[in-house]
Amino acid sequence: MAAGPVHQRERHSGALLEYLARRMRVRSESVLAPLGLRPRHLVALTVLRDTGDISQQGLASTLQIDGTNVVGLLNDLETAGLVERRRSPEDRRRHVVAITPTGSKRLNEAECALATAEDDVLGGLQPAERDQLYDLLRRATSGAGITCAEATADDPDPLC
Repeated sequence: MAAGPVHQRERHSGALLEYLARRMRVRSESVLAPLGLRPRHLVALTVLRDTGDISQQGLASTLQIDGTNVVGLLNDLETAGLVERRRSPEDRRRHVVAITPTGSKRLNEAECALATAEDDVLGGLQPAERDQLYDLLRRATSGAGITCAEATADDPDPLC
């Protein structure tokens, strides 16, 4: 994309945001794949790390995805040894999900890999400009009343 003078009537952010999001998605997927993760795995692991043990139903609610979809997601993560499910001692009908030490380590590796991907995509910005971009995007989403989960509810592989 060549940088040149932009006329005021051409200053629409939507197309640029879409382009940047696509570049970030492609780059993120490429650094997560060697770790055996997809963006949706990363989101679930992050929630589990940040909330601690949570019921399977609670995780589905937090992620705003159908319970049957969370089962498939957890099957992937459990097969890889990244999470464990166990019966709730209070209610044997419920499962509690927890991130494993291996899952915490893999999540840390993924976050480092994603930082590298972000450096690649946003390499044209100085650190202060990246901070400003982040602050502006946070303000834009909070001003619209959109949470990360809502922004990605229709996306099978959200990044945030």
